[in-house]
Amino acid sequence: MTQAHRARQYAATHQRIYDTAMALFAECGYEEVAIGQIATAAGVSVPTFYAHYASKDELIMALPERAEVAALLAAAPADRPLAERLRLILGGFLAGMAAERRADTLARWRIIASTPRLRYRAAGYERATAQMLLDELGVAEDGDPAVVVVTAHFSAYTQALLRWGASGGTLPLEEVAAEAMAVLRGM
Repeated sequence: MTQAHRARQYAATHQRIYDTAMALFAECGYEEVAIGQIATAAGVSVPTFYAHYASKDELIMALPERAEVAALLAAAPADRPLAERLRLILGGFLAGMAAERRADTLARWRIIASTPRLRYRAAGYERATAQMLLDELGVAEDGDPAVVVVTAHFSAYTQALLRWGASGGTLPLEEVAAEAMAVLRGM
């Protein structure tokens, strides 16, 4: 078996576990589904589940790749103030989201918004993503004003995603995100 074949097989299993879990969450509720149920329904062992996902939470809330964060930052004009660059980055990310990814993102944020434990955990993922961006910017000190700017924008973006998820997608994501960013501009 070649390395390319193994990589395709891994990716297919990873996606099958994810799709199975999302279907079970939609049918039964996030808290009611156990990892063993997901594994059985996906046709894998529990250790195989854990080889792909560290937990149910990580299945729902994946961190972006550092390369993705770096690419988004590189696409924003470096000569603009940081807050404006962040609004451009987040707006561009939303505008470039394909319909299939948008539907999947909505499904995940509906679950996150309706599960108190996941709403709490979302803050940790928000901070980790903000830290990736701060690392890309070369910000090393907590006292740097960029820390406040970046974390405030990521917090506003998370609140927009939670509101969008709680609405079941009836509120347009771009509109909800623009409202959250407008609150920051008005502070």
